[in-house]
Amino acid sequence: MSTVRRFAAVVRLRPEREQEYRRLHAAVPPDVLEALRRAHIGNYSIFLRDGLLFSCLEYSGDDYAADTAAIAADPASREWWRLTDPCQQPLASAADGEWWAPAEEVFHLD
Repeated sequence: MSTVRRFAAVVRLRPEREQEYRRLHAAVPPDVLEALRRAHIGNYSIFLRDGLLFSCLEYSGDDYAADTAAIAADPASREWWRLTDPCQQPLASAADGEWWAPAEEVFHLD
């Protein structure tokens, strides 16, 4: 049986693209949402503060790498990223090739 794990990440929102980003997320395509669900991702939120987007999600599968690779291979998700990526800018501290930079959990109340 899988244990639920939490993941969080941060990316910068380009200020000139904030309204576009909000508009896109007001109507996420059902195929994109279904790809997330197939990948065992749930309880997924994105927050905005001072130009930073903070995402947090729960993962209930057994192979996070394979499930996130399946999302990356999904045509609807790739099209979604084509629309949303121009709104974002990786943090200076992000590793090479990293878009959303992982955030370390330092506290959790269960």
